[in-house]
Amino acid sequence: MAATNVLSTREAAEKAAKAKDEAETAAREAAAAALRLFDNDPVLLAGLLDVPAEELERDAKPVTAARAKEVIETLRARAERPRPSRRPRTPRATSAPPPTAPAPVHTPDGGRPDAV
Repeated sequence: MAATNVLSTREAAEKAAKAKDEAETAAREAAAAALRLFDNDPVLLAGLLDVPAEELERDAKPVTAARAKEVIETLRARAERPRPSRRPRTPRATSAPPPTAPAPVHTPDGGRPDAV
C-alpha cells in the first residue's frame, strides 16, 4: 500500500509540474500578445493590469513575435465564434397589468342572488 502511495504521489507531482510549465508558458505568451496589442507600451499595460512593467517585459521577452501573433489570432477567432447557450433563458417578466378579479354580480335585492 505504501508503494502504491509513493507511485501515485509521484505521478501527481509530475502532472502538477507539467501543468505549472504549461501555465507559465501560457502566461508568457499572453503577456507578449497583450504588449503587441498595446503597441509595446509596457507602462500602459502595467497600469491596466496592476503588474510591474519590468515583469511584463521579462515575461514577454522569450516569446517570438510570430508566436505572439498566433496567440492574438487565436483570441480573435475565439471572440468571433458564437458562444453556445449553456442554459435555456427564461423570458423576462413584462410590465403587463395584474390580472383582474371577476366583476361582482349586481342584484337588485341587496346582494342575494337566490332571493326571489
